[in-house]
Amino acid sequence: MNWDVLITDFSFVYRDGGLPSALDGLGIGYRYLPMGDIEGTSCYCDGSAAEEIRRRIGPCLGEGGIRLIDSGDYHYMTLFTTEAISEPFTLVLFDNHPDDMAPEFGDDVISCGGWVAAMRRDRPLMEEVVAVGPGGHVPYIPRRYGSVYISIDKDILSREWARTDWSQGEYTLEELLGSVASVMESSERVLGVDICGALSAAHGATAGDFAVNLESDLALLDCIISKSR
Repeated sequence: MNWDVLITDFSFVYRDGGLPSALDGLGIGYRYLPMGDIEGTSCYCDGSAAEEIRRRIGPCLGEGGIRLIDSGDYHYMTLFTTEAISEPFTLVLFDNHPDDMAPEFGDDVISCGGWVAAMRRDRPLMEEVVAVGPGGHVPYIPRRYGSVYISIDKDILSREWARTDWSQGEYTLEELLGSVASVMESSERVLGVDICGALSAAHGATAGDFAVNLESDLALLDCIISKSR
């Protein structure tokens, strides 16, 4: 399975946090797409922005890819990274928020708080959403899966392990890694994984914030890649 890494950097959290340089040092291949020039993307994604996002990421998406999709303001990217899935699947969502709000501005505008609702509407092959973490320390309960897509928002972690621009949960990094590994081990197929949750310089991120997020991103990448071998 191909576990290529795709980085979509809307608010330049990865550039400023040193993720590309860290991956270079570890010998992990990746594709880096700066996305900050696309208008209409922060928290809400309008039709023209969606069209441009699809144009840019389309050639980079393959089965089994790991996608780092910036802060939680851009978690709606999961809607785009799952478009090519052609078989029934379960979405396993690690997030401190359900992201299942009804659309505020019609179906043409996707929000970071409503993309799961859009998935339920637009992804007939998505059979189930398993949400871990909304509202506090909700434990992951192991079970068997067929095909899964895993979406991780690091705001499920406490501030010791992640710095984000949304309210955060109480998970430790060890608990999150163990839960992600359990999903991968108990699934027949993992169709892809995306990771979001960060704090940008525009939102006041310090060098310490970037260092904490870099550590958790690298730990998640190591977990996913090692479990796929």
